[in-house]
Amino acid sequence: MSLLEVTDLHATVGAQDQQKAILKGLNISVNPGEVHAIMGPNGSGKSTLANVLSGKPGYTVTGGTLTLTDTDLTELEPHERAQLGLFLAFQYPVEIPGVSNMEFLKASVDSLARARGEEQPNTAAFIKQVRLLATSVDLDPQFLKRGVNEGFSGGEKKRNEIMQLLLLEPKLAILDETDSGLDIDALQVVAEGVNRYKNEHNGVVLITHYQRLLDYIVPDFVHVLADGKIIQSGDKSLALELEDKGYAWLT
Repeated sequence: MSLLEVTDLHATVGAQDQQKAILKGLNISVNPGEVHAIMGPNGSGKSTLANVLSGKPGYTVTGGTLTLTDTDLTELEPHERAQLGLFLAFQYPVEIPGVSNMEFLKASVDSLARARGEEQPNTAAFIKQVRLLATSVDLDPQFLKRGVNEGFSGGEKKRNEIMQLLLLEPKLAILDETDSGLDIDALQVVAEGVNRYKNEHNGVVLITHYQRLLDYIVPDFVHVLADGKIIQSGDKSLALELEDKGYAWLT
């Protein structure tokens, strides 16, 4: 059974009287244990795909289907998709002043437990677990007392999201340009966290401009997105070819 199934997906962005078509018949299937990299020129629809999958307001699915473990996502709210096991790491993580990282993480875990009929974790054990995870992604545990992403550098925000990924253990992780703005040391830490997360039961969709991330997180499939649809798919060698030739030979 596929984990994520997207079939002939059409989607627009904007108010109802000013909608702009972005996705124009996109197809992708992600099975458990697979890493899919999505590349493509600016404006091709990569971030729109991530936003549509996560249910971000302002986007409208006008055709096709998208399912996670055979559950139709189309009409579900973002928190309902998260409860099913979908996780989105943002290209530009937002700050949430007044809500500490620790409070945010505990509320997230408790919410998932309630939705799944599971017992909420013991607070003391939870705090210990989160402190260990913070250290593992080279994030000072003192940051757990600060507002979510408040005053964090770009690299700290991205490492914070990878800590969330490792804590929440979703079925499908969508990483929207997680490598954007990272120096080589931060990139390696982020990649190591993603590699620790992935296993035979979950899946990863990596949205990236650059081949360098794929040196650290090796994809099973590479897809080129252009004008709202996937126009070419291959293995890691396709990313190397794109690095050498650019996109013009495909688009």
